[in-house]
Amino acid sequence: MNVGKITLDHKFLMAQVIFAGYISAAISGGPGCLSLRCPDPSCGAMVLQGMIDKLAKDEDKEKYARFVLRAYVEDTKKTKWCPAPDCTCAVEFLGDENYDVSCNCKFSFCWNCTEEAHRPVNCETVSKWILKNSAESENMNWILANSKPCPKCKRPIEKNQGCMHMTCTPPCKFEFCWLCLGAWSDHGERTGGFYACNRYESAKKEGVYDETESRRERAKNSLERYMHYYERWASNQTSRQKAQADLQKAEKEQLARLTDIFGIPETQLKFITEAWSQIIECRRVLKWTYAYGYYLDDKVKSEFFEYLQGEAESGLERLHQCAEKDLGAFLPSANKSDSAESTPPSVTDFGEFRVKLAGLTSVTRNYFENLVQALEAGLEDVRCTGQAATSTNATTSKKAGTKAKSVKRQQHVKPSLDHSDDGWPCERCTFLNPPSVDVCNVCEKTRY
Repeated sequence: MNVGKITLDHKFLMAQVIFAGYISAAISGGPGCLSLRCPDPSCGAMVLQGMIDKLAKDEDKEKYARFVLRAYVEDTKKTKWCPAPDCTCAVEFLGDENYDVSCNCKFSFCWNCTEEAHRPVNCETVSKWILKNSAESENMNWILANSKPCPKCKRPIEKNQGCMHMTCTPPCKFEFCWLCLGAWSDHGERTGGFYACNRYESAKKEGVYDETESRRERAKNSLERYMHYYERWASNQTSRQKAQADLQKAEKEQLARLTDIFGIPETQLKFITEAWSQIIECRRVLKWTYAYGYYLDDKVKSEFFEYLQGEAESGLERLHQCAEKDLGAFLPSANKSDSAESTPPSVTDFGEFRVKLAGLTSVTRNYFENLVQALEAGLEDVRCTGQAATSTNATTSKKAGTKAKSVKRQQHVKPSLDHSDDGWPCERCTFLNPPSVDVCNVCEKTRY
């Protein structure tokens, strides 16, 4: 009996070892282990979590848990993996119409296309813009606009000096005229010298080069237009990345230094981090407005869009400068030698700075929120306003000229000087200024 008992226990232990190896091999094989079944062909039982916890090694348990989490995220419509590099978090979507979501790693992305958050442009525009930025078509446009084919070997040649005498690269080495593409041996002083070509000018008047030149000119104009929008798109991206670094610096260093200097708790300095967070968000919005403008083909809307975009840039630059440069005045640098005549800023000065920065943050936030809504609506107000203006002009033209002149004069009357004792609202940013000043404390617009 003792021998039999030992044999049964030994068989049981061997079975456990074999089954543990079977589970380990399945987990090493990948996510398919989630549908693992008993190795006995006559048994179709699933290998569940309890069996994994009992028989698997700790390393295999961690792998199995990751597979379970990945399966849950990928099978659930309301969850997705954060697309940020090196981020292992999953994000749950709780919104309705706004697809912009933020991960714990502070990366914001579009739930619909998983690209970086891109309001106010839609996913289709973002896809076209990203494709255009990486497409070979822009390289071909540059080649077409800035080079000409060698008349002999047909390779594209870029003109890198002032004269028209071109020499193709080896082994071709053909010498030709940049303007008319004729052999240089047929040129000289009689054809206009090194910087002109009489043959080209006369042929151009006859229309010989019109089609080729117009094609090259169109490519050049298209490339210049694209570069205009792309450079500003990329510039705002760079500024946004710099602002993100400045936000981290403010959180890690500057707030503590300001607390030491002015004795203000860090909880009362959140207006600084809020300003930087708003700058980061506005840089993102402003960046994508350039992609919006590139694909906007309505002339009337384009003019109004450029005005709105210009105002947004102006307001954001004021906020950015205040957060970056004005704040620096309250943080003495170790590299600067304090002169005896310089007076350190007081708590009152810092209080005035706080009012200014908080006001600019609020004004900029409101403007950009309205801008995003207007662009997402397709600038429909422009069309409605244009139709209303046309109708009004048509009605007014039928009335007496004297009345029209009277209305026109009234439009140029200065604002009333009679303001309440509470202050006066700025026409640009609506900030309520004290009655003793004639320049807005937030946007610096004059009162009259």
